[in-house]
Formats: sequence, structure tokens, C-alpha cells
Amino acid sequence: MLIAKKMLQQALKASGRSASPLVKYMERWAEIAAGKKNTNVDPVKTLKEMPGPSVGNFAWDLFAKRGLSRLHQLQLESVRRYGPMWKASFGPILTVHVAEPGLIEQVLRQEGQHPMRSELSSWKDYRQLRGHGYGLLTSEGEEWQAVRSLLGKHMLRPRAVEAYDGTLNNVVSDLIAKLRLRRRQDPRGLVTDIASEFYRFGLEGISSVLFESRIGCLDPVVPTETERFIQSINTMFVMTLLTMAMPSWLHQLFPKPWDTFCQCWDYMFQFAKGHIDQRLKEEAEKLARGEEVKGRYLTYFLSRTGLPMKAIYSNITELLLAGVDTISSSMSWSLYELSRHPDIQNTLREEVLTVLAGRSIPGAADVARMPLMKAVVKEVLRLYPVIPANARVITEKDIQVGGYNIPKNTLITLCHFATSRDPAVFPNPDAFQPQRWLNRDAGHHPYASVPFGVGKRSCIGRRIAELELYLALARILIQFDVKPDPDGGAVKPMTRTLLVPESDINLQFIER
Repeated sequence: MLIAKKMLQQALKASGRSASPLVKYMERWAEIAAGKKNTNVDPVKTLKEMPGPSVGNFAWDLFAKRGLSRLHQLQLESVRRYGPMWKASFGPILTVHVAEPGLIEQVLRQEGQHPMRSELSSWKDYRQLRGHGYGLLTSEGEEWQAVRSLLGKHMLRPRAVEAYDGTLNNVVSDLIAKLRLRRRQDPRGLVTDIASEFYRFGLEGISSVLFESRIGCLDPVVPTETERFIQSINTMFVMTLLTMAMPSWLHQLFPKPWDTFCQCWDYMFQFAKGHIDQRLKEEAEKLARGEEVKGRYLTYFLSRTGLPMKAIYSNITELLLAGVDTISSSMSWSLYELSRHPDIQNTLREEVLTVLAGRSIPGAADVARMPLMKAVVKEVLRLYPVIPANARVITEKDIQVGGYNIPKNTLITLCHFATSRDPAVFPNPDAFQPQRWLNRDAGHHPYASVPFGVGKRSCIGRRIAELELYLALARILIQFDVKPDPDGGAVKPMTRTLLVPESDINLQFIER
């Protein structure tokens, strides 16, 4: 044990990291493994002893100080006030907040066989009200595990995801054409509100994977039903925070948030159901004519698994939401930062051109040879995680985290925005420095930046979203020099359930 401790201290000293926390953890682990009783261990504390704001102060922070839009910043403020763990009540919900990589790891290593993200109570209440099934984002236990296993075969295996690069490249081609159309409308080549274009690109991409058909998001004139679907998603996410903060009895006194929330979901289910039914009808007609049916899209795979149609409708509807904001946010912030760091943009462009060696359209295999591309996306997701905080509800037993006993069924918020901006883990944390991911000796804690989550509840669409990002960024950089708005300033993020730009990101696209 002493030899191992010394080696660990020396290794960490060489990498510039503090050895103390890991050494203590190692000592404790060794004592447990040896069956020793450590008489110096502090007694486990209860939730009553955990620091945190009073209900009145927390409500003031949230509502009087525009807190709902700055929940990500409240993480940083709370760490300064209370340390890496604190409790707070959000409406009727008591939440334990965890904002240190090692503590987040403790939670996730104890999450059990069927971990829960959070109750998403208003989402579930809507499904119960309308008689809809639960999808991957709302189901729990064995139901969730069964669907996760089915979808994982087509969304998590690298070889399965690579098969979508042709489909996604077709969508990227339409995005390039749309950017050209938009830039011609301004004498400076300025495209305003770039996030809205990337939102439509993300929705078109995930629709192509789900339905193997197009819904017109990148057409010069977007179809009315598609535009309404986009607006329904945006409004639903805004209403999610409000409806979850309100006890259900308040819906009778203040019905507008709940009614608006339900109307958005109604249209989203209707939209998805229409496309699902259309695709399955086309397949049935082919079979009736004796034609061979070969589908690669996910609706086809799910329809062949024996899942009830209610479950297929719910899962496809939720999957439509899952990847869109990831693409829109990550694309917008990536080009925003690259426009403000032209040296990094030029180096990345050279990497892409070198790998392609004269070709103009990259494939999935090409991306594997683009380390800077991956580092840029990692750094963007560190600075602007799509979900600034994730959650877990441990249902099987009480757990111990950071010296506190957390009773089972307690909502635990994992504060990813705070950990990814922690200067103890990432020096100069607010700076865009992709090179920090190229240095293997940097030794970042593996749970310090986990934008797609970790473990069984990690984002199932991660590989498809990443592939779509890489393909789009590579081709945009081949076609354009991207520059910041000459009249614009810095853009900050805000929370809208997800982390989004506080103001429009406008960029110049200069033809190369």
C-alpha cells in the first residue's frame, strides 16, 4: 500500500494534479478491501445536515433574479456558497445537487440495475392523461431496459451507425445549399440566427434516420406542419420547467402553462404518428405486391420487434426530440468559437483536407482520423453542455455520497456545467482550448465533462449526433471561411431546460 501510494503521488505530481483526494480514496479502498475498520472516518451525515438555501431564498434566486434562465450560473454560485453538495427545493421537489467529478462518479456507480434519470413528472402526467405509452425518455425499469436494448443495436454500435453516413451526407448537402441561399441575401454574407438553421438541420437528420424520408426542414419554404412541429418542441421545453415547478393542483388555478404544454405534445405525437403510419403503409403495400422490403430506418426496425404500436409512437416521438437540440446547440457554438479563433479554424480545415486527400465528402471512416475535429467538439460540449444538469433517482436502496446518506427515491441533480467549468480540473476554464483534449497527460477526471451522460442512462443517440456533427463541420469548413458578425458581440448561454444561446448567433460565411 505504501509503495502504491508513493507511486501515485509521484505520477500525479508530474501531471500537475493534486494527489491528496485520490490517495485518501485509495487508502480507504485498501482498508475496506482488507476488512479493517477505520476509526477516523467521520460519521455519515443526514440530509438535514446538508447545507443549502432556504425555500424563500431559492425561490427569490429563481424567479426574482431570472433564475430559470440562469440555472447553469446558479450551479457555480451555489458551489461557492455551499461547497460541492447542497440541497434545494424546486416547487414540491427536494433535490440534492452534486457538483464535483468524484461525487458524480459515486452517484453513478451506485445507480443500480434500472437507473432513473428523473421523474419528468409533467411528461408522464401528460402521457397518462392522453393514454399514450412511455418512450425511452419516460419509461423506467424493465420496460425501459427492453427498449434500450433494442435501440442500442442500431444506435450505439459503431458499425451500425457508420451505415447512416450516406443518409446524413445527403442532409448535409441540403444544409450547404441553404447556407449559400441565406448568405446571398446579405451583401456581407451574414447568416443571422444560425441556431435556427442548425435546428432544422438536426431535425431533418434525425427524421432521415428514423423514417428514411425527408420532412422539408431545409427547403426554401419549410412546410407548415414541420414549422409547427419545431415551434411545439421549443415551447414544450420552456413549459417543462414551469409545469414541473407547479404542484398539480395549481394547474386548475393557473391552467395556461399546462394547457400550452399539452397542446405542444398533442401536435408532436400527431406529427410523428403521421410519418410512422405513412412509412409502415408504404412497406405493407410493397409486401402486398410481392416486393422485397429492405429498411434501414429505425421505425422499420422497431416495427419488426413486436412492440405495441403505442410504444412505437411514443419512442419515435421522443427520439425526434433527443437529437435535435444536441445538433443545433453544438453546431452553433462550434462555429461561433471557430469564427472567433481563426487559427484553430484554419488548422482544423487543414486536418480535414489532408484526410480527404482531394475528396469533397467525408465518410464515417474519415472522421476516425481527425483528432482535432473530435477535440473541438469535446471542448464545445465542455463549455456549452446541451444539458447543463442531469439527474438520477436511486430507487433500490439508500446510498452514501460525499459523507451523506441519500435516502432512496431522492432526486439527485448532477451539475455538469459546474464541473466542466471547475478551474481545479480545467485550467482557464472559460477559454476555448481544444488542445486540452489532445494532451494525453492532462489527466482530466473522467466524470468532469460528460455531456452525453455515462453508463446505462447515457444518451442513446450520441454516436449518430456526433457523426452528423463531424460530417457537417467538415464540409462547412471546406466550403466557407466562417467569421463573426462584424457588428456583434459575445454571446452567452442561458437555460431553457437545455442550454441555448441567450441571443442570436450571427455568422459570416465567406465562399472559399
